[in-house]
Amino acid sequence: MVKHHLPDALLMAYAAGNLPEAFSLVIAAQASLCDEARVRLEAFDTLGGAVLDQAEPVAMAAGSLEATLALIAASQAAQIPAPVQHDCAVLPAPVQDYVGGGLDKIVWRSAGMGVKQAILSASDEATVRLLYIPSGVTIPDHTHGGMELTLVLQGAFEDGEDHFARGDVEIADESLKHTPMAVGPEDCICLAATDARLKFSGLLPRLAQPFLQI
Repeated sequence: MVKHHLPDALLMAYAAGNLPEAFSLVIAAQASLCDEARVRLEAFDTLGGAVLDQAEPVAMAAGSLEATLALIAASQAAQIPAPVQHDCAVLPAPVQDYVGGGLDKIVWRSAGMGVKQAILSASDEATVRLLYIPSGVTIPDHTHGGMELTLVLQGAFEDGEDHFARGDVEIADESLKHTPMAVGPEDCICLAATDARLKFSGLLPRLAQPFLQI
């Protein structure tokens, strides 16, 4: 049962295509795990369609049709990869599509203390990564330079009085200083997107930060 949901503002921005790729992946993954999120997204898609129906027509640039046909021809000529066989035991379908399979396709890199990470996409706008955190391990005390979305895919973590399990999303920004800890019988796997570097309180995490790209 998902208890921590995404706000309407983020779902609307996703439906409108106004979010960086990293955040869009987290939202698509959470919606694949949560019926309520899917229903809300469908409502925003419907609303967006109604707005387009009422918008004034805009003249297309010269050559638009030819350019579109060329893109279609190029896509048809490109090699189509084999479809991914989805097994949502851990990774939801959007993440499996993104990495080309399940956990066996992930190339993990050590981040210390048993924590591992796999950076899936990094851009000037935002970064998204998978995090593997052994149960009982605490992420060093930190705050944020921007927004962070963290979706739990396996296990759980606690942050103060809040408990986040599979399908839950934690939203963090500059106002939140925290020390999340993985809890429970399973190790925790999360999908996390950030649009700015974290701000660690301790010296050692700050020294390691450039190498970990966090």
